[in-house]
Amino acid sequence: MPLFYLLYLQNVALPKVVTRPEDVQCVSVLKATGLVEADIAPASDSGGKYHIARTATVTRITEDGIAEINRMLHEPRRTARTLQIARNKMRRSLLA
Repeated sequence: MPLFYLLYLQNVALPKVVTRPEDVQCVSVLKATGLVEADIAPASDSGGKYHIARTATVTRITEDGIAEINRMLHEPRRTARTLQIARNKMRRSLLA
C-alpha cells in the first residue's frame, strides 16, 4: 500500500533509488498524489510502446506527505495497526 511505503520512506536516506516493480508503483502513486517528489523512468519507449517503469528516485517527502505521516501515526484508532504494517513492510524490504 502506498501510504505504508510513505512511512518506510521517512526512515531511509533520500534520494532513494527504487527498482522493485511494486515499489516503483507505490512511488508513482505517492508522486501523483503530491506526497513525494520523485523522478520516474519514462513508461514508454521511443516508438511509443508502453512498458512499466523500471526505476524511480524519490528525492523528498513533501509537506503534504509529512502531514499524512503525522495523521497516520497520531490517529488513535489506527496507530497500532499502522505501525505494525509499517514495521512488516520495512522487514520485507530489508530482506529483499
